[in-house]
Amino acid sequence: MTTPATTPQPGASAAPATIALAGATGDLGLRIAQALRQRGAAVRALVRPGNTKPEVTVLRDLGVEIMEVDFNSVTALTQACSGVACVVSALSGLRDVIVDGQKRLLDAAVAAGVPRFIPSDYSIDYTKLPNGSNRNLDLRREFNQRLDHAPIQATSVLNGMFADLLTGQAPVVLFGLKRVMYYGSADQPLDFTTTANTAEFTAAAALDLTTPRYLRVAGEVATVRGLQAAATAATGEPFKLLRVGPVGVLGGLIKVTKALMPTTDDVFPPWQGMQYMHNMFTGLPKLAPLDNARYSDIRWTSVREVLATKK
Repeated sequence: MTTPATTPQPGASAAPATIALAGATGDLGLRIAQALRQRGAAVRALVRPGNTKPEVTVLRDLGVEIMEVDFNSVTALTQACSGVACVVSALSGLRDVIVDGQKRLLDAAVAAGVPRFIPSDYSIDYTKLPNGSNRNLDLRREFNQRLDHAPIQATSVLNGMFADLLTGQAPVVLFGLKRVMYYGSADQPLDFTTTANTAEFTAAAALDLTTPRYLRVAGEVATVRGLQAAATAATGEPFKLLRVGPVGVLGGLIKVTKALMPTTDDVFPPWQGMQYMHNMFTGLPKLAPLDNARYSDIRWTSVREVLATKK
């Protein structure tokens, strides 16, 4: 059962809207679909023909309309986007997806007369970063330059780093060593938002007719010292700081790692994660101002709460 949001949202439509969602079978995409349904929206998930992922069944059980579509065909995508209020992309990949695939999705949205488009950004503020500092964010910047020239209202959701990664995938909070590893300053503010909170905010933005070009949120802004305190509080065991060196040292390690690794189509090779951490430790992509208060019904999850889920 779904219920509309209990708190009126800025610019929200009175009648339930239909949202087209690409990438709905991914972790973030599925959560966006769930959040949209909780807000009373109709959701049309665009999936590739023959998709048999278990998430498709979950989506159907949520009451989501499953529409198989050829993502290489603008014509097919245009038909799939017909009559929707907003196209939301949660696609993940490299150039063939983030630039080329989203460009076809964008062309289809424009051709279908869709008024709004939310691209698959969900990141630190790449608009403040120099080209070449992060491959995956360079692709997003390239696509968004095209998006800015399209006759459609666009909104990017920027959420910093997914806080969920702190429980293992991001080598920052080292649970076994009881250390918080970092480069540069332990007092540099860093932005963290859970995948669930990012999905909730994206769903609210998709139903909001008055969103600006960029929306920036952080479930918590924490320094490395803050992460240390959160890890200590979450585990009941004292964590210490481990400074590897200045940020430039991490930049050098990235170059060496890239040179030693074979060419790969992996979306997140080790050096890609290192690039992301390097960006954050420089402070350049710090999100500001934050739009956390835009949708008052969202409860933001703290870093301590996330770290407490580590088993």
